[in-house]
Amino acid sequence: MDYLAVSDEVRSALAERRAVVALESTLVAHGMPWPENFEVGRALEDEVRRHGAVPATVAVVRGKVTVGIDGETLERMARASGGDKWRKAGLADLGPLCARGADGATTVSATTFAAARAGVRLFATGGIGGVHRGDEWDVSSDLGTIAREPVAVVSAGAKAILDLPRTLEVLETLGVLVVGVRTDEMPAFYTRASGLALEHRVETPAEAARLLHAHWSLHGARGVVLANPIPKPHELDRATIDRAIDAALKDAQHANVRGKALTPHLLAFVARATLKRSLAANRALALANAELAAQVAMALQTLPPLAA
Repeated sequence: MDYLAVSDEVRSALAERRAVVALESTLVAHGMPWPENFEVGRALEDEVRRHGAVPATVAVVRGKVTVGIDGETLERMARASGGDKWRKAGLADLGPLCARGADGATTVSATTFAAARAGVRLFATGGIGGVHRGDEWDVSSDLGTIAREPVAVVSAGAKAILDLPRTLEVLETLGVLVVGVRTDEMPAFYTRASGLALEHRVETPAEAARLLHAHWSLHGARGVVLANPIPKPHELDRATIDRAIDAALKDAQHANVRGKALTPHLLAFVARATLKRSLAANRALALANAELAAQVAMALQTLPPLAA
């Protein structure tokens, strides 16, 4: 049985060598409340189209890993709440969800995997997962998946609630190329700088496309993180966000929140602590990443085809 479904639009675009950008669905299902989540989901797709590429929002829909969900499905996901909320689906959850014919909103790991299966090279998200603070063994499957799949993940670094130095170290250990976009530092999601130096940098989408083409010509099955800092007008004050994160971590520890529930809990706490300024920042950086991913995808299509 084939558990992968690719929309007709995405399939046609890939067959015609047109640019396609994958988008995750966890931001819609778990990252924001209705109706902001639906508005952001549509805005991300619109941003990709505005720059000439085809958006492919990924989700598990009734037991199918779907690359390119339709608008009705996106709205159904966004409206779901309580017991109807779509399962947060990491890489390891795809098989069980498909076996049950269930719905799931894909994380970075699951979206990267699905994009690679469909042949999509660019994926725009907000921030990748990583090593959680205070527990070096709590490592997101995002990192290992990016290492194994030929997909460039455009993100504003890793989520600021994480242990960023350890996250960058794990990426290096796994052999993941991390490239700063007009920056020499790993972005820190809500802020543009982290103090963590990066070895490689590009200035333009065309330069990024040439780098990706060379990388995949040499390392056909290894992913890349294109680290794109949040636009400067939307950057939050570092001291303010650090205080909010510290308070969120203490709250999660007191409430014994662990596992997959931890990241949504922390992000929701930070949103409340910053009077929702973090949600506005999240939207701005996600849109900037969708824009860059589309531009890089378009530039990549001008280069010779890569081996499948």
